[in-house]
Amino acid sequence: MRVIVVGAGIVGLATAARLARRGDKVLVVDKEPEVAHHQTGHNSGVIHSGLYYAPGSLKARLGTAGAASMARFAAEHDVPVEITGKLVVATGAAEHDRLRELARRGRANGVPVRELTVAEAREHEPEIACVGALRVETTGVVDYRAVSEVLARQVREAGGTVRLGCALRRARSGSRDVVADVDGGTEAADALVVCAGLQADRLALACGVDPGARIVPFRGEFFDLAPAAAARVRGLVYPVPDPRFPFLGVHLTRGLDGGVHAGPNAVLALAREGYRRRDVVLRDVVDSASWPGLWRLVGRHLAPAAAEVARSWSRTLFAASVAALLPGTTADDLSPAPAGVRAQAVRRDGSLVDDFLVRTAPRQVHVINAPSPAATASLEIARHVEAELDRTTAALA
Repeated sequence: MRVIVVGAGIVGLATAARLARRGDKVLVVDKEPEVAHHQTGHNSGVIHSGLYYAPGSLKARLGTAGAASMARFAAEHDVPVEITGKLVVATGAAEHDRLRELARRGRANGVPVRELTVAEAREHEPEIACVGALRVETTGVVDYRAVSEVLARQVREAGGTVRLGCALRRARSGSRDVVADVDGGTEAADALVVCAGLQADRLALACGVDPGARIVPFRGEFFDLAPAAAARVRGLVYPVPDPRFPFLGVHLTRGLDGGVHAGPNAVLALAREGYRRRDVVLRDVVDSASWPGLWRLVGRHLAPAAAEVARSWSRTLFAASVAALLPGTTADDLSPAPAGVRAQAVRRDGSLVDDFLVRTAPRQVHVINAPSPAATASLEIARHVEAELDRTTAALA
């Protein structure tokens, strides 16, 4: 089967490599000059365990399996990886119930999670403030850009093509094939798979597919801890997340480079690919501002949204969030680090698409919503997309 895969992020490349290895003739196209240019290359490199997600959801099933398969893949292909484990800590008595619910959810998802006393938690992280904690051993860090480069190489070694600097403009499905207009000409194939991240909804519409939601970009802002503060953190430390939001809150991550990153703070970006405050794209602003779902979302969560914006502009407020985990942290301990942008699908009614969202049409599969833990789960998402692709093409046989 001839397949065009749009997107050379980790999800698109994992899918392309899987299809190429089974013998499909695969063409990958991406508008950027390199692989992993956007979400994949701008995240914190964490291998998530599957702890947070609703049991039975795609995130739970594929994320938990992905933690194991990504660690194996990295080890097999000499990609830098460390399985460090992490602590999720409650910093106040009001978080105890949420911590217990998180433990219950993790066990339901098959995640090896242990509830720790304060003394046990401090055996792992002596400097951390907490009134209780969970320990998850399957969390780690990996170089996702290096993983993507291995996957691109696998595509080529299996006879496929990775064409960078080549954008998909539109596509249409016919009775016998799908025709895609790309930079430089037209390509015909038996099927089309689109894993376009920040542009997923737009490309779905350009291919005649209703995405069911709109992508709203949220910039995740990070800081690096100064060496003295970083020396007080051994591994990965997370707060108990607010269940109303898809974000995990400001947390601490010791990376493969030995440094400790704090963040992210999550604010609306004024460009889908806007990694700096000054990045503004009028079309992206209009797309977000004209979507009723965004205003309904903000209206429901005005106070937390305002707090995120305030923390974005005040290093002192950001330091206070870090100090809730690592007492004594001040603004002087923080230096700006590169930001990322999360492609979050928001429905018209203002609800967030909390799970991975895949839409199909004749000869087409579109991955619409694939934020964290998509990098962790990418090899498993590829398996899921393969099954969806086979189902939609078999229906036409």
